Amino acid sequence: MRVLVTGGAGYIGSHTVIQLIAAGQDVLIVDSFANAKPTVISRLEAITGKPLLVYAFDLRDTDKTEDLFAREQIDAVIHFAGHKAVGESVQKPLEYYENNLDSTLVLAGAMARHAVTKLVFSSSATVYGANAPVPMSEDLPTSATNPYGWTKVMIEQILRDVAVAQPEWRIALLRYFNPVGAHASGTIGEDPSDIPNNLVPYLSQVAVGRREKLQIFGDDYDTPDGTPLRDYIHVEDLAAGHIAALSKLATTESPVSTWNLGTGVGTSVLDVLHAFERAVGRALPYEIVGRRAGDIAASYADPHRAHAELGWTATRTIDDMCADSWRWQSQNPNGYPDA
Repeated sequence: MRVLVTGGAGYIGSHTVIQLIAAGQDVLIVDSFANAKPTVISRLEAITGKPLLVYAFDLRDTDKTEDLFAREQIDAVIHFAGHKAVGESVQKPLEYYENNLDSTLVLAGAMARHAVTKLVFSSSATVYGANAPVPMSEDLPTSATNPYGWTKVMIEQILRDVAVAQPEWRIALLRYFNPVGAHASGTIGEDPSDIPNNLVPYLSQVAVGRREKLQIFGDDYDTPDGTPLRDYIHVEDLAAGHIAALSKLATTESPVSTWNLGTGVGTSVLDVLHAFERAVGRALPYEIVGRRAGDIAASYADPHRAHAELGWTATRTIDDMCADSWRWQSQNPNGYPDA
């Protein structure tokens, strides 16, 4: 199968490319490199031992996207491309709506014109909104608390409408929780372009000396240690979920399938901190500060549907995630080089 991976140089996309190639798939990548470094590609080629065909452009460019589908034989698409920072989306809502929605509309239009009907979409647990009961199941109503989350809700609806109009499509909506970790080689990993928005990359930068200390936003939540609970999933487990979903699209009768990808376990901020300290081998500086607006006490998945229908289960522990994150950061203290 020839699989187009949009955003294939990004954090989750790059790990998925490795597993696609290991599974015997033929992969090509399109990435604007707005949030990724070109050096990722040479590292992917070194890991896989395969040359990669890469198109460098923005999916919102209708002509270039159309030309890509006319030029290449494509059997399926895994769609990662899009802006993804929750806080930034609040500051730049129009940019997020334009980028995430327009890129998907252009992509889906090209797919329809060229009879490419298999699509795995990178959605998010943000579609469950602020007040969903835990563990969160796929049958819950969708909502959002920020523009990034709303783009995921809207794209899910767009794709459902496409499947109603063209029932030969097979679409997977993958809602995942908090991806962390890195490839076991330490060669590729998460490299935020600015101050990290998420806990583990921030901890990584504290441990490597780029940040002074971790701020923990609140220790008075109704949780075992007072800090928020989140469902952290290793990026390698997450990539494996995409491979399983893509395989399932070949046999499923349903035009649209929705699966949570998570561990089903809520891990507290302090638990993650202590796991990272074990990986590093020393205590890390932190301080407790006031709650952050919009944070909730607990968010974790009900992953049973993915286990039953995909045969997929997250297998790596929080210690595995932190050890792999630290290996990546310690080997690449400044992230990917620019050139």
